[in-house]
Amino acid sequence: MKTVLSGIRPTGNLHLGNYYGALINFLKMQEDKDNRCFFFIADLHAMTTHPDPKMMQENVRNILATYLACGLDPEKATIYIQSQIVEIVELELLFGPFVSIAELSKVVTFKEKAKQQPKNVNVGLFRYPVLMAADILAFNADYVPVGKDQEQHLEFTQHIASRFNNRFGVNYFKEPTPFIVKDQALVKIPGLDGSGKMGKSEGNCIYLVDDPQTIEKKVKGALTDNGPEGANTPKPEYIENLFTILKVVSTPEVVAHYDHLWNAGEQKWYGNLKKQLAEDIIKVTSPIRERINDIKNDNAYLRRVTQAGAAKARESAGKTLRDVREIMGLNYFA
Repeated sequence: MKTVLSGIRPTGNLHLGNYYGALINFLKMQEDKDNRCFFFIADLHAMTTHPDPKMMQENVRNILATYLACGLDPEKATIYIQSQIVEIVELELLFGPFVSIAELSKVVTFKEKAKQQPKNVNVGLFRYPVLMAADILAFNADYVPVGKDQEQHLEFTQHIASRFNNRFGVNYFKEPTPFIVKDQALVKIPGLDGSGKMGKSEGNCIYLVDDPQTIEKKVKGALTDNGPEGANTPKPEYIENLFTILKVVSTPEVVAHYDHLWNAGEQKWYGNLKKQLAEDIIKVTSPIRERINDIKNDNAYLRRVTQAGAAKARESAGKTLRDVREIMGLNYFA
């Protein structure tokens, strides 16, 4: 079996981009009998932004409920909260000597975050790739689904695994590779503001917990223009973004209809497009929203899921930590 691992930071409610870009793929991974899946909530990674403790509690609850509402099954995958696996924290400390300060200072995401938040350039942010390596190597994962912005972090994990093996003359850690879902590329859902991907920090999201009225309002406010300037003209990016969302939530016939209107140079149909798009998004999200609201209020169920997930994760990560300590000579008087 191959070990697959992925996590999402609890920095807000999950949105349509998370669903089509990650969660649907998580479901396919857990149904593949060749996979041993670990899905976690990366609360330690979220600490770099100094979240309010009450908000952190709420965000973790919401993401866990969303995982379960979307179909992640604790019987088929190990679902856990990162901070409850103390072995990961110790491994992060042990991996520190295998990465240089110069390397970490060149990480693209670190430099970008340092520019965005110059008053909060903290050690947690700086060591983010080392903690990510500990997340992955604690379970000796074969595959990790990552977006473009995380590829460099995965390379750090590969470097640490290789350097550890070479330093101690062992072949203990695998070098994890990006996970590609069979017969499907990762879906990138754009935001409604016409620029970039849908993101929690961008204010351009449709959240899975949004009610129908909120979805209709957001879609109605999506950026458009006066229509095509003529037949068969290229779509501007903000119009192509709407079609990208349409392609994942609507039928091929609906997409073909609006493609025809665009290519024919027709105008004054954006209102119908937005109405159709909102209706189809609501069809996708309404059952999920209802399940989220039911699950997140069931403390007993959430406690059982996280306790069982932590026990399974700690068993696996604990073996890794014991092996690492022995290889490094830290098993005194054994």
